[in-house]
Amino acid sequence: MATRQTSSSGRPKSPRVQVVLPEELCDRLARLAESESRTVSNMARVLIQQGVERLERQLLPQREQDQQAVARADRFRRQLERQEREGTKRLRGAPRRLRLFRPG
Repeated sequence: MATRQTSSSGRPKSPRVQVVLPEELCDRLARLAESESRTVSNMARVLIQQGVERLERQLLPQREQDQQAVARADRFRRQLERQEREGTKRLRGAPRRLRLFRPG
């Protein structure tokens, strides 16, 4: 869990997260940060934010499909419950015979 600190003015600071990176990845991150005139921490924050947003966009359609499936199941269940409350309907009259047409 991210830790939240308080500044000397008493206002809460942004949460802090600590990660351990392989040396090669840390070097690549430092080069990217330097090329964009950012600090390594700020570059990491930007890249994490972009990655999280991209993943959320990919997962959103799946969540919507899941929600639609739940809504369909709820409608079906309500329909069955309504039919159960109304009781079964009896057929009126004698059953009719069906004529099958066989193409010749």
